[in-house]
Amino acid sequence: QVQLVESGGGLVQAGGSLRLSCAASGRTASTYSVGWFRQTPGKEREFVAACSRSGGFTYYADSVKGRFTISRDNAENTVSLQMNSLKPEDTAAYYCAAKKSFVGSFVYSLSSEYDIWGQGAQVTVSS
Repeated sequence: QVQLVESGGGLVQAGGSLRLSCAASGRTASTYSVGWFRQTPGKEREFVAACSRSGGFTYYADSVKGRFTISRDNAENTVSLQMNSLKPEDTAAYYCAAKKSFVGSFVYSLSSEYDIWGQGAQVTVSS
């Protein structure tokens, strides 16, 4: 069973950048598609970005397209989310998630499709 641990959250001013990392344990981590979601108190978890098992296919929410970049390093079993031009509305707890995938090109944007979650990393963007 793969386990996920996020790191890299913090406080940043609007317009700044942060990089979140998600370390995956387990020898089969490269067989999982991965995604990033975020959640603020009282709201449902929101899709941010997803990356296929191979890393060759990505998909983004419209709200972050052009500002955020998801990437993975299967050799290091890590997934990253580079966040640029941050806005106060990006403030949330960010979660990485993984889903076993038998098709290398598939990406998944529904939280219900993922069955493994990290503990979350807080990102706060001040105005």
